[in-house]
Amino acid sequence: MRWWRKSLAAQFICFLLMALLISQVIGLLISWDERDKALRAAAKSEFFSRTASLAILLESIPASFHADVLRASGTTYTRFWMSAEDPIDALAWRQQAIAQLEEPLPNLLPAYHKPEVVSAISKNATSGPKFHLFERAIASESWVRLSSDVWSIPRFAKFLPLGASNGMGLAVQLSDGHWLNSVYYKNMPSAHWNTQSLVSLGITAATLALIGVLVARRIARPMRRLAGAAEALGRGQSIEPLPETGPDDIRRTAEAFNRMQSRLTRFVEDRTRMLAAISHDLRTPLTSLRLRAEFVTDTDVQQRMMATIDEIQTMTEAALAFAREEAVTETTRAVDLTALIESLCDDLADLGEDVTFVDSPKIPYSCRPDALRRAVRNLIENAVRYGGEARVQVAETQSSIQILVEDKGPGIAEGDLERVFEPFFRLETSRNRETGGAGLGLSIARATARHHGGDITLLRLDRGLRAIITLPKPDQGA
Repeated sequence: MRWWRKSLAAQFICFLLMALLISQVIGLLISWDERDKALRAAAKSEFFSRTASLAILLESIPASFHADVLRASGTTYTRFWMSAEDPIDALAWRQQAIAQLEEPLPNLLPAYHKPEVVSAISKNATSGPKFHLFERAIASESWVRLSSDVWSIPRFAKFLPLGASNGMGLAVQLSDGHWLNSVYYKNMPSAHWNTQSLVSLGITAATLALIGVLVARRIARPMRRLAGAAEALGRGQSIEPLPETGPDDIRRTAEAFNRMQSRLTRFVEDRTRMLAAISHDLRTPLTSLRLRAEFVTDTDVQQRMMATIDEIQTMTEAALAFAREEAVTETTRAVDLTALIESLCDDLADLGEDVTFVDSPKIPYSCRPDALRRAVRNLIENAVRYGGEARVQVAETQSSIQILVEDKGPGIAEGDLERVFEPFFRLETSRNRETGGAGLGLSIARATARHHGGDITLLRLDRGLRAIITLPKPDQGA
C-alpha cells in the first residue's frame, strides 16, 4: 500500500496487470466451450478417418492377417476388434469395449499404462464419477447410423457416443459381412491454466510491467523535476528554467511554471527597487529636517524633533533591510547546520552574552547560511535581552529539522504570539531603539525561515518562551 500511494509506476503497472488478467479471464470464458468442442471435433474426425482407413485395409488383405493388423493398429486410447455379428446391444458392446481397452498392447510393453477411466471402471463398477458418466452415456444412447456427410467410405457404419463425449465407438460392416469395431476414450482435460498458459501469461505480464515502468518513469520524471523546482522556488532559491519539452500537457505545465517563476522574480525585484528608491529619496528630506531642527532654540523641542527624525530614519533603513532579505540574493549551499548554530552561540558567548548550546547530532543541510545565521541570531538576542539567557539546541524529527531557542524571561501573552511577527510591532512601547529595536527582527527571521520552506513558532513555557525554527528535510520537497 505504501508503494501504491507513493509510486506512479506501481499504480500504472497494477492497472496494466489487472487489465491483462481481466482480458485473459474474459477470453477464457468465451473460448472455454469453443476449445473443448474443437478438441473433441478433431479427435472425432481423426478417429473416423483412422477407422475408415483400417476398414479399407482389412478388405484388401487376407483374413489371416486381420488379428495382427488390428492389434498393431491399437493405441493407448484406441482399440480395434472384429465380430461376426451386428453389435446391436449397446450395453454388451460397451462391456466388450472396456475389455479391449484394458488389454495391454504388446508393442507398447513395458511402458503401457491403462487409461485412467478404464482402471477406475474395472476396479469398482459402481463408484467414481468417470464410471457414472460412461454408464449413463451407454444407458441413454443407442447406435446412430452415420451419414455420408461424416463417413467417407461406402460402408454401413454406426456411431455410439461414450462418457459425456469423452469417448466414442464405431461399428463398420465390411464387404465379407464381418463387423469392424473400434472404441476411443480419452478424458479431455478441462483445465485451461496449464504450464504453457501460465508461462505465456507470465511473459506477457513481465513485458507489460517493463513497458509500464518505462512509461511511468517517462511521465513521472518531469513531474518530479517540477516538484523539486517548485520546492526550491518556494524556499527562495534561484533555479534554472525547466526544459519545455515532451508531450503537450507536460510542455505546457513547464511553460506555465517558467512564466510564474519569471513573474515572481520580477515582482520581488521591482518591489525591492521601489523600497530602495523610497529609502534613498527619504534621506534628503530627513537631512533637511535635521538641519532645520538645529535652528530650534527650545532645547526640549529640538531633542524631541531629533529623536523623531532618528526613529523615521531607523524604520526606513529597517524596511529596506527587510525587503532585501526577502529578495534573497545569497547562494544556497550545503553546510553542517549544527556546526553553524554552535559557532554562532560561541561568538555571542565570547561577547559576554549568556548563551548555552546543547550538544546536538551533526545535521547536513542545504540553505543560505548567512541569512539563516542572522535569523537565529535575532532569536538568541531577543532571548538574552528579555529573558536574560538563551539555551539553543538543534533537533531532528521524522519530517523536519528544528532549531530551539529557549529563555527564562516573562514570556509573551497568548494573544501576542503571532502579532510579534508583524513588521514594526513592538511589545516594548517606549520606542527606545536600545530596548525595543525597530520591530522588524522577528519579521525578518520568519521571512528567512519561510524562504527555506519552514516557519517560526513561539511556545509559552511554565517559565519563559521557546522559539522554534522548523526547516523541512531535503527529501520532503521532492
